[in-house]
Order: sequence, then structure tokens, then C-alpha cells
Amino acid sequence: MFGWRWDQGGPWDSQGIEGLVRFLHRAWDCVLEPGPVREGRSETEMAIRDLRRKVHQAIRKGTADMEAFSFNTYIANLMELNNTMLKAKDTPAYHTEAWDEAIEALLLMLAPACPHIAEELWARTGRPYSVHLQAWPTWDEAVAAEEMIALVVQVNGKVRDRVEVPADVDEGTARSLALECEGARRHIEGKQVLKVIVVPGRLVNIVVK
Repeated sequence: MFGWRWDQGGPWDSQGIEGLVRFLHRAWDCVLEPGPVREGRSETEMAIRDLRRKVHQAIRKGTADMEAFSFNTYIANLMELNNTMLKAKDTPAYHTEAWDEAIEALLLMLAPACPHIAEELWARTGRPYSVHLQAWPTWDEAVAAEEMIALVVQVNGKVRDRVEVPADVDEGTARSLALECEGARRHIEGKQVLKVIVVPGRLVNIVVK
């Protein structure tokens, strides 16, 4: 499932299982091995928000991959989620409702690909029988949305810079930030700006002559 697209196939490699074994060991440890408990209210809120965003993004992507039979990217998404959770385990998000939500999402999505291990981990974490009888996890677009995005700045259609902006930045602010960034200034200096085209959430194109 992980090695290649199911509809294209590929050469069998007996060594290919090693990476999956390492992933399953890491997933096992992520779910069952205890981590540190940290305090700090402001840090906790930020850590919870970051973890929940990644979890809801993973559910959204995993759902799309499963519906498209893209099993290789489906498993890669599980690996990425597990890595995120291992990092979060060392933050104040550990031992919170957000952590429990992450564990449940990981196991529910692990179940189709690794049914036996998912069932074992589901039982060991005290959840009701059985993981294969549970509803598929759902995501919240508001939770999954990025707080900051990289806005591409173009001058006459060529990428000249990128600026970090809030995901809900308005067009006026996006236009101003694009015109003020260093990469754009170098290429518009001494030229006439004819118009500024803003594609919300993606890019700003400055047309000059």
C-alpha cells in the first residue's frame, strides 16, 4: 500500500517493509509510552491549537486519500500525523482533550491499513469495543485552517518575494504588504505601477511598466 500507487504497481522489494515496521513501532510508542507533563497556560493554549490544526488537517487529507484509493499518500499522511504527535508529546498539549482527540483520530485512520495493531492500541487505551465499529473521524474546517500563510508576491507575473500574512488578511492589507516588501521594491523602483491584482489567500501580482 505504501510503496506505490495501487493502480500502477511497482517492483517488489523485501526491504520495503522496514520503514513501515519502524513507523508502527513509533506509533505504538506514541500512543502507549508516557511523556512529560508541562504547565503554562499561554503555552498550553498555543500547543493545543497547533496540535488540533494538524489533526484536523490530517483527517481531511486522509479522508480524501482513502476516497481516491491513494493508499500510499494515505499512509504517508499517517506517518506525518504520528510525527506531529510525537513532537506534541513534549509540549503542554500532552494529557489534554486535544491529545486524546489526536490519539483517537490516529487509531481510527490506522484501522483500515493496520487493523490488528489499531485494534490492540484502541483496547489498551480503554476505548469501547471495537475500533472497527466506530464512526469515521470528521474534521472542522475552521480548526484545520492555517493561521498564517505565505503570500506569493509577483511583479509582472514573476515571483519576486513571499510574505507571511494572517490567513484572513484583507485585500487592502495584502496589497500594501506586497508593495512594501523588499523583493517587490527592487523590481518596481523607478517604474509605474499600473495595477495590483490580489488573489485572496494565494498571491499578489504587481503590474508595472
